[in-house]
Amino acid sequence: MITFLLVVHTLIAIGLVGVILLQRSEGGGLGIGGGTGGGLMSARGAANLLTRSTTVLASLFILSSIVLAVLAAGTNKPKKIDTSLATQNSVPAPVAPALPGAAPALPGAMPATTPAPATGVPLVN
Repeated sequence: MITFLLVVHTLIAIGLVGVILLQRSEGGGLGIGGGTGGGLMSARGAANLLTRSTTVLASLFILSSIVLAVLAAGTNKPKKIDTSLATQNSVPAPVAPALPGAAPALPGAMPATTPAPATGVPLVN
């Protein structure tokens, strides 16, 4: 639904830009549709049509912007955060018993020697 409305909103914006650029320039504007309006309509009739088209497209653009903002706010509701782990009592991890005569190991420290490979020859760091 939101994707469809975004496409329609984009088409309205492109149409609005086109209609604005087609309007006659009055004093250094960016209008590219200036000059004589010979043919199907008079200059006054074309100006009225372009003015009304601009008004309708601008109203549709604002309306679609508001609808998209409301829909986006409805889909981005804050999610409930699971705090069940924060409320439980933390149990300390079991500590392996130290070898007699060995220095106490620091948490996260690497052992001084690596375990012996299957051949029985110890590796030295």
